[in-house]
Amino acid sequence: MRRSVTSVKEAARSVINSLPDDATWDDLTYRLCVRQKIEAGLKAADEVRTVSHEEIKRRALGFINE
Repeated sequence: MRRSVTSVKEAARSVINSLPDDATWDDLTYRLCVRQKIEAGLKAADEVRTVSHEEIKRRALGFINE
């Protein structure tokens, strides 16, 4: 899956423009962090560096049963 590449500045502008006028610094920081995590996840998926749902369930159940 190939996505269009957006520059960091363009992504930051998009996040800033989506904030309400009464947004706080915490609101901005949170949304930027979320955006960064989403981008990292999409990149990992593009590079097939993911773990299947079944594997996560197996690991979680193994942890619980220990």
